[in-house]
Amino acid sequence: MPLVRVPATTANLGPGFDTLGMALNLFDELKIEESSSPEIIITGEGEGTIPRGQENIAYRAARAVFAKVGRPPVPLKLEMHNSIPVARGLGSSAAALVGAIVGTNAILGGPLGPAELVNLATTLEGHPDNVAPAILGGLVASARDGEQVICRRLELPPGLVTVVAIPQFTLSTRISRGVLPAKVDLEDAVFNISRVAVLLAAVATGDLDLMGRMMVDKLHQPYRLPLIPGMAEVFAAAREAGALAVTLSGSGPTVIAFCRGRQPKVGPAMAAAFARKGVKCTVKELAPCNHGAVVI
Repeated sequence: MPLVRVPATTANLGPGFDTLGMALNLFDELKIEESSSPEIIITGEGEGTIPRGQENIAYRAARAVFAKVGRPPVPLKLEMHNSIPVARGLGSSAAALVGAIVGTNAILGGPLGPAELVNLATTLEGHPDNVAPAILGGLVASARDGEQVICRRLELPPGLVTVVAIPQFTLSTRISRGVLPAKVDLEDAVFNISRVAVLLAAVATGDLDLMGRMMVDKLHQPYRLPLIPGMAEVFAAAREAGALAVTLSGSGPTVIAFCRGRQPKVGPAMAAAFARKGVKCTVKELAPCNHGAVVI
């Protein structure tokens, strides 16, 4: 019975819309085994809301592995213990399907390698920015090349710490993507492309200050501002309290601050800024995670 631990992930990192993602030190766990009949047990985050039937995203992902390797599917028992908040921009759906894919691959003897796992997970999730770091760990840059996803992984610089402010309300990816324009200004596109390029160079050379300066965006965060009360104020409060950079985590509503070492004033400042707009939130300090999903 494989037990898979999958990290939370934060996507985009400011300018890298649908392209960059990073693993974080917060984990969901999934046990998977063959059974006489389908069964899904969920504890922790999403316990009362996540579907428990065969429409469950993890169950569908497990069956997709059987189809990918040409094996007839068998009934499965999945036990999911979730620590990653659901629909908050921390990769909960990516963690679920990655856990199922990696666990099923282990049951079948490991026929799929990392690149094949990323491609299958991207097909199921729709984009690679969360699933790639959930599988590979670290910071991952991804690009589609026809039917393939090309990924390159970078180790995260020592000393980097993140602080996440997780609002109590949820925000679906569908709604958050729905406010984005179909076309963007050329100047804004160049702005983001240049920041992504220098951001990756800064990570590769361990330059945290430059990394922070490059984590700004004009393609998605400005349009999502009305969906998240207090977002601009939280960004400003985190920077004033000592954060190197502040971005939305994925499509939100979680806001993530990137810091050089521990910055004890950042979390309370973010929570206070949200509170002034009537938003309750949970604050967590999370280290980056340089490993992806592991079978224990």
